[in-house]
Amino acid sequence: MSDSLWGYQPSSGHAAGTDLTGYAVEATDGGIGKVAKHSDEAGSAYLLVDTGVWIFGKDVLLPAGTVSHIDTENHKVSVDLTKEQVKDSPEFDRHQQAGDPAYHEQLSAYYLAFRVM
Repeated sequence: MSDSLWGYQPSSGHAAGTDLTGYAVEATDGGIGKVAKHSDEAGSAYLLVDTGVWIFGKDVLLPAGTVSHIDTENHKVSVDLTKEQVKDSPEFDRHQQAGDPAYHEQLSAYYLAFRVM
């Protein structure tokens, strides 16, 4: 189900209302950027990650279901993806709404290939 991809995993440590903006984002094999924006909206939760110079300023939208752990003390978010998987992900289109259902379906198709159910 792609719907579960758009919600935080119960084991992630996410607390509704926590501002994740500016948190460092860590893939399974290293840092990938910082949270530029995030949403806690039920069924549409995500992180917008600014990858900086790592992949030439590409912004990526990561569904909240890819978040494995949130460390509020150290301001770090860990995701269940490798750097390569993030690098190859569909680029965030600033002209498209982050909550657009068609865009979610495109992203779901990509990220569900890596999701362990």
